[in-house]
Amino acid sequence: MPTSTVARVTASAPMRHAPPEIAPGPAVDALAAASGQAWLDVLAAAPPTVLRAADSDARVTATAMDDPPSSTLVTAWWAALTPASRTVLTDDAPVVVGNLDGVPFDVRDAANRAVLTSGLADPQASTALTAMLGQVQESLAQEPGDPRKYLVTLDTRGSGRCAISVGDIGTAGHVSVVVPGIFFTVNGQMADFTATAGDVYREQATLAPVAAPADGAGVAVLAWMGYRTPGISDFMSLDLAHLGADRLVRTLDGIRSVRTGHEPRLGVVAHSYGSTTAMIALSSGRVSVDSLTMLGSPGSSVTTADQLAVTPGEVYVGGAHWDPVAGTGFFGTDPGLAAFGAARLDLLATDDPDGRGDVFRQPFGHNDYLKPGTASLHDVALIAVGRGDLVRGEHREGDGPDGGVVQATPDMYLVRPQDLQPRD
Repeated sequence: MPTSTVARVTASAPMRHAPPEIAPGPAVDALAAASGQAWLDVLAAAPPTVLRAADSDARVTATAMDDPPSSTLVTAWWAALTPASRTVLTDDAPVVVGNLDGVPFDVRDAANRAVLTSGLADPQASTALTAMLGQVQESLAQEPGDPRKYLVTLDTRGSGRCAISVGDIGTAGHVSVVVPGIFFTVNGQMADFTATAGDVYREQATLAPVAAPADGAGVAVLAWMGYRTPGISDFMSLDLAHLGADRLVRTLDGIRSVRTGHEPRLGVVAHSYGSTTAMIALSSGRVSVDSLTMLGSPGSSVTTADQLAVTPGEVYVGGAHWDPVAGTGFFGTDPGLAAFGAARLDLLATDDPDGRGDVFRQPFGHNDYLKPGTASLHDVALIAVGRGDLVRGEHREGDGPDGGVVQATPDMYLVRPQDLQPRD
């Protein structure tokens, strides 16, 4: 950084010892004007009075949430800080730290929970904000025996954004990011969405005996409401999908950066409009994942699975019986077409002509895919733990009226220990 810039934006030594009556405004203005590595350096040098002012400054928080330094820079910056500096930043700038991709997830959880607690205790908070924070608080509720939850993102601007991990992203060997479709809001569906992530987590956890080896123990599932999903007025537009794709790229890259040297098996599970968002993100050339599972997809401009930065052979697509969205290709190419090159899940309702009865029921309609007991949830879990071979082996090519799928054999289902043992 040029000497003049240092003199202008990092008056940290005198400010750390300045009397408290000196206003932090100029230092906050300087932080707001910085970007990239310079922004991180100024942030690290700021005293508590400046950090507290900056944490409520819309310009500074917008940088952290909308245009942050790369997660690689953030991870290296955080690692170089002293423990005392990290504590000051977490305590005095929790909004910034809690939403900065590249910061360890346990630190972000602590910072965001502090913001949540403070917001709920604020008597001047608006009714809408209080309701939003109440929904987040409900989402974080723990029952005995539940996996630990982490509040990874908490953005209370506008209709809000939130991401809650069920399980520890920082250590899990298998990490799934679940991306929702239209009509999902923090205020309306965050608790239900987090519960769905919990269902995915539990289904994956039952597959531990057959899971592929991974660098880490256990699983983690991120309920990622990290973008504003469309409502009735804008669901036909791709604008929010493109904005969401940018945010999804940063989230996935942040997981990779924090886990450098011991990266997990990282997968995306995307529903409806979320699958369009995910395909935009994964065709950008900015991030890669180990698997992508799309459920009830309305399509995208991506024409083949080869255009996606996903491990070859690990793109999956499923459409349920009576799903009015799956197969429409409303936003471009239908990923369920054989020419797209994805493995198609066996999710169509059948009459079970051989009378054997499947262990799991087939999903029905557009919103049934991740419900407990469905074949789709089980397929999602198999893919997430690196056993997509148990899904791929039961499907064939074709674009016939039945989607070219066949009934899965019982072999692929007899991997859940609880299905092999007597139940009460």
